Amino acid sequence: MKTAVIYRSMTGHSKKIANAVAAALSTEALNIKDKPVLTGVDLLFIVGGIYSGASLPETIEAVKALDSTQVKKAALITSSMSDKVGQDEVRKLLEASGIEVLDEYRCRGNFLFLKMGHPNKQEKEDAVRFAKELTTGIGL
Repeated sequence: MKTAVIYRSMTGHSKKIANAVAAALSTEALNIKDKPVLTGVDLLFIVGGIYSGASLPETIEAVKALDSTQVKKAALITSSMSDKVGQDEVRKLLEASGIEVLDEYRCRGNFLFLKMGHPNKQEKEDAVRFAKELTTGIGL
């Protein structure tokens, strides 16, 4: 069973979370900007932030290029100024491509001087716990 972690980060927060999750799952965090090629992935973690209410365009384009022959299932890890806002467009695109979205972990991010310190150590640990529980739950 194969897991993969991809991310897109403008401020470095999503990169930190992706690296922590990837390390816990003994894999590498792949930057969407590098256009990683994904094949035979049983569970893909997509780590990204929400900017002005939406995922970054590069994340959307990367997800549009995926299909169920490359990725079976996905999980989302999202940082945002509000933990009530998620990667809704990413979820819809994945589901339209036949990729089941298992769940989404949301944590606070920050913007300029607002919500400084987020995502914090506990939120990164919670993201790792979320990923481990999902992989254990589906037998990866």
